[in-house]
Amino acid sequence: MYERSGEVLEEIFAQLSKTGLLLENIINECLGLPPNFLKEFSDDRSWDNMAALHYFPASKNDTNGITEHEDGNLITFVVQDGVGGLEVCKNGEWIPVVPAEGTIVVNIGDVIQVLSNKKFKSATHRVMRREGHSRYSYAFFHNLTGDKWVEPLPQFTIEKGEPPKYRGFLFKEYQQLRMRNKTHPPSRPEDVIHVTHYEIDA
Repeated sequence: MYERSGEVLEEIFAQLSKTGLLLENIINECLGLPPNFLKEFSDDRSWDNMAALHYFPASKNDTNGITEHEDGNLITFVVQDGVGGLEVCKNGEWIPVVPAEGTIVVNIGDVIQVLSNKKFKSATHRVMRREGHSRYSYAFFHNLTGDKWVEPLPQFTIEKGEPPKYRGFLFKEYQQLRMRNKTHPPSRPEDVIHVTHYEIDA
């Protein structure tokens, strides 16, 4: 049984990896970038990863599953069960992402936000647990390699006559800062590292 489960997970990973390349191409076109620009920019899949997530039922005093955040990568795919709980923030309002059979939730991450100089915004989302129900999901992270340099592209700054909204950074350094949020949580919420850490004051 375990061997078969492993094969299924490997197949899920492989199919989501292909889907990542497809979405990358769609985003490339939507941003008006040269053909295959993002494909060549993100040409190494060795940092892609997938997590199997289990959220225990909520208690009466605690419904939080994952606090609000944005993903620090290129693109995230979420395959969720029918329990629900995933919510996305739009204009300050939390909107449930209602599960629908055969669908995959797609989140644009911080890397796309920075490359596009905030033309595309990474999705702010959270998970709220439900009483009496466990939630199961898979999250696939379409990433860059750690040594990749990330900064606003000239197509959205110099060529448009607009200043960059972010300082450049190494992808792995940003991931290390985000990991430190989890391993050594700051005492003050305002000290949690987001991509805003690299924002340039206007």
